Amino acid sequence: MQNITLGASTWLWTSPFNTHSIPLLFKIRDMGFGAVEIPVEYPEQIDAQAVRRALEETGLAAIVCGAFGPSRDLTHADASVRAASIAYMRQCLELCAEWDAPVFAGPMYSAVGKARQLPEAQRKAEWDLAVKGLREVCSIAGQEGVRLAIEPLNRFESDLVNTAADARRMAEELQHPSAGVGLDSFHMSIEEADPGEAVRTAGSWLTHVQVSENHRGIPGTGQTPWHSLRDALQETGYSGVVSIESFTPDVQELAGAVCIWKQRAPDQDTFAREGIRFLQQLFKQ
Repeated sequence: MQNITLGASTWLWTSPFNTHSIPLLFKIRDMGFGAVEIPVEYPEQIDAQAVRRALEETGLAAIVCGAFGPSRDLTHADASVRAASIAYMRQCLELCAEWDAPVFAGPMYSAVGKARQLPEAQRKAEWDLAVKGLREVCSIAGQEGVRLAIEPLNRFESDLVNTAADARRMAEELQHPSAGVGLDSFHMSIEEADPGEAVRTAGSWLTHVQVSENHRGIPGTGQTPWHSLRDALQETGYSGVVSIESFTPDVQELAGAVCIWKQRAPDQDTFAREGIRFLQQLFKQ
């Protein structure tokens, strides 16, 4: 298959990622991954140069993932919240530049958890606010040589961007070469009829792929039609990172936010090891 790099999100083990989390990068390397997805919840807690040195030592490619709680919301009615959201994304993009990370991923258009039945006029107004804010973010990303991966979330976590078609429409409206789409197999299992068709819909806009099972468990242990996803990635020529993203119930705040109430594996190392084994076989790496 084409040049796909398998990665793991540090959310699989910990939250928030900070300077003390750096040893995780060596574990991820030793498990056979070629990339690490680093969620940036609190930029001020991360020694960027120390992380860069670890990335250089491990040889891992980096992807930066944003974390968008209530105070990071481009659709917020308060302009100061929108400005703070852009300022946060600027920090993330600066980390991308420091770590040679080509992609900044996440549901960056709104706060996670905004799932409401809105009048169409209000929904359009929020969409327009998101596009306006992301145009500014695209400009910053372009200066840093980074491409965005706008991630659709399922209907229980967002009412704005739920499908690959939604994300592509937003990327197209941005009219900027730094605009792109990220897809997550978990959200696709809820919102898409077929993950392969979602990949084809994203097409050349696709800049990042996250995977876990339909129940957020180890890839290969659920109902996800993996061959459809793989075949579409091959057909469209995707050559980026495919990263395992799930969460540990041991971090209660994050687990509560994503509704992880029980262990999906005997331990998180087992999750990662069995997950990469399945993906290596799937992609014949």
